[in-house]
Amino acid sequence: MDATEQALLVRSGKVSAAELLEAAIERIRALNPSINAVTMEWFDHARSLVADGSPGGPFGGVPFLLKDFMAPYAGQPMSNGNARLKSLAALSEADSTLVARFRAAGLVTAGRTNSPEFATMATTEPAAWGPTRNPWNLDRSTGGSSGGATAAVAAGLVPVAHASDGSGSIRIPSALCGVVGLKPSRGRISAGPLADESGPAVALGVSRTVRDTAAMLDALSGPSVGDLVVAPPPQRPYRHELEADPAPLRIGLLDRTPQGDPVHPDCAEAVHATARLLDELGHHVEQAHPAALEQDAVGGRSPIALAATGPLLASFRHLEAALGREVTAADVEPFSWAIFERIRGIPAYDYAEAMAAAARYRREVQRWWADGYDLLLTPTTAQPAPPIGSYDGDLERIASLGANYIVFTRPFNVTGQPAISLPLNWSRDGMPIGVQLVAAYAREDVLLSVSAQLERARPWHQRTPPA
Repeated sequence: MDATEQALLVRSGKVSAAELLEAAIERIRALNPSINAVTMEWFDHARSLVADGSPGGPFGGVPFLLKDFMAPYAGQPMSNGNARLKSLAALSEADSTLVARFRAAGLVTAGRTNSPEFATMATTEPAAWGPTRNPWNLDRSTGGSSGGATAAVAAGLVPVAHASDGSGSIRIPSALCGVVGLKPSRGRISAGPLADESGPAVALGVSRTVRDTAAMLDALSGPSVGDLVVAPPPQRPYRHELEADPAPLRIGLLDRTPQGDPVHPDCAEAVHATARLLDELGHHVEQAHPAALEQDAVGGRSPIALAATGPLLASFRHLEAALGREVTAADVEPFSWAIFERIRGIPAYDYAEAMAAAARYRREVQRWWADGYDLLLTPTTAQPAPPIGSYDGDLERIASLGANYIVFTRPFNVTGQPAISLPLNWSRDGMPIGVQLVAAYAREDVLLSVSAQLERARPWHQRTPPA
């Protein structure tokens, strides 16, 4: 059952919130040793939340898991995937704005999910907690950085889980684990009170159904005090967008990387199969994409990439505050330190130029939608899930491998547009292959409407990973 149906069971009195929680705990205990999706178990805390009945809200009583990255929850620890913070186990003093909204929506948080250190990798294999394994094949990566969340939802530990996305960290693991992952528009979800919503990173969650994703967006979106960027509100609740098929849409198809390189045959076939399905549903799909995407938005020294360094710097500041001193190489993993060394060696003038280039890029890319296209269809990733351990090596090797997974996702963190990964396809060897749809800024309504149409035409909810 998805979260919508579980919440309905609780509201109708057919089951209690406590019964739902115990079922989730039982499943976590049975399956998590194999996949290592949940790193912190807050079972007694969760039981206290439902001891007097079900919490209110649209998801009242639904079991939930919180990503272990920059999501403080009052009275509980947060490691950001870092071994030093794990050992300190310092308790957060207050909820973030988003965590408070998760609580208000009635979600019952039973623990945290695994994340790579400081959410810097397109895989989830931190030294602090060990690798999260893909439920579809335990030898494969889940992707990252929300790999623990997507593995937990794919394996049915919980129906929905918190996830965040700075370069593709919701969409990449969603594609590799076979779940629904929406990156909202910039300013749709408040980053308060400590983070900056004007940057590339956004947060929401992952689910197994489009209706759960729409319901999360309804429950969690909207500005908070001090928000600098506020996305225009929808004309009606997002869940209402699922009730009828959208009018015929003009959709561009990008089946190679923006720089013209081929993608893995399974990823290419997935996007072509989706294009054929969209055609059958009455939409017009043609080979087209914004020319501005052909700029290198992935390379580590590109202006677009440099403009996306804020979340890592914020993570280092958080670690320094916890340690009470400057961070050294001994406090973090080699990859994190190598990135940090590279970033802090960039002159302020170059960084300012990068921010200006990112603004120009944003306007150039978004012009394509303003000129008449409704959606862009791409593979979510250029390659299927790699084996566990593939990211061992130096900075250049890891960055080169990671480029295969962020090449279609990072550009839209820079532009701030909403993008969704859908589990419409599987490879010949039984692995999920996601496809991405991108809408104009603030048009999550279009994304959710066509996603629900695709879900009805080619359901995926019945697919479950091998036990």
